[in-house]
Amino acid sequence: MKMKILYLGNKLSQHGINATTVETLGAHLSDSGFQVVSYSSKRNSFLRLFDMLFGILKHRNSDYILIDTYSTSAFWFAFLSSQLARWLGIKYIPILHGGNLPNRLLSSPKLCKWLFLPAYINVSPSEYLKFHFEKFGISNVICIPNAISVSDYTFKERSVFYPKLLWVRAFATIYNPTMAIDVLHLLQKKYPETTLTMVGPDKDGSLEETKKYANQLKLNVNFTGKLSKAAWTDLAQHHDIFINTTHFDNMPVSVLEAMALGLPVVSTNVGGLPFLITSPENGYLVAANDAAAMAAQIETIINFPQLTREISSRAKTKVSQMDWKVVENQWLKLLR
Repeated sequence: MKMKILYLGNKLSQHGINATTVETLGAHLSDSGFQVVSYSSKRNSFLRLFDMLFGILKHRNSDYILIDTYSTSAFWFAFLSSQLARWLGIKYIPILHGGNLPNRLLSSPKLCKWLFLPAYINVSPSEYLKFHFEKFGISNVICIPNAISVSDYTFKERSVFYPKLLWVRAFATIYNPTMAIDVLHLLQKKYPETTLTMVGPDKDGSLEETKKYANQLKLNVNFTGKLSKAAWTDLAQHHDIFINTTHFDNMPVSVLEAMALGLPVVSTNVGGLPFLITSPENGYLVAANDAAAMAAQIETIINFPQLTREISSRAKTKVSQMDWKVVENQWLKLLR
């Protein structure tokens, strides 16, 4: 008999929002033989919360409840869902996503202990959050990385690297999209042919703000809006460098995908990124909001193509460890 899993998270891709783990991991687990039911696709956050709680009551015979857990307003989805699961005696597993969760531990210590300590286990995609949780006194944490199907991505070997920049993320303040504009502005002073494509939906009004900022600096930026995975990975074949400008992060799937595609990555050194990227072994890390440092590392990529090819090759080796075929066994061991 199939094990029953109830998965709670933000299923909002049908509303133009990037797909999250509830949709990707949920599909993988279903393919692995679990009976997976997931909530919620309600766009309104209050309706989504009540839909999740209703889902727990409706599927109270589930063997496990997986709960995508973030650090900001969606933290309350996880907290309230966990308390209902506890009351019903259902084993629940928070999956830690918010790169800013360490600050949530400090700002809401009592709530965090009520949420995380009674959990069957807490799953962190990176050693970064595992370290901070253990430092806080929450030891029931294991690390299972975010997974991608590496075979879905065509690794492109480049003989030269042009300043064709690609940025892929939702437009939100925490991801600092205007920094990408600053990087473009700096690079065009020396490399006027530099281009920037920014892929992703708007989340909090940052898309319009970023467009205005680019216009103020008289910069031509290709804003594509949200694209399917197939569309943006095809677009990536026409770019040579991937930039990640976030203020907070954990283990961003878009960075894993860029590494699998052969794009050298230059990222801010925040959250879980240094647990993924060892600079300059398999990518480059710069201080948060340091556009000048990011531009300088991009120059290194352009000027030393052989070194960059070696970096891209090591990045592919790193991300191969996060292929679903590898990660699947960790989930099977946990849930069976």
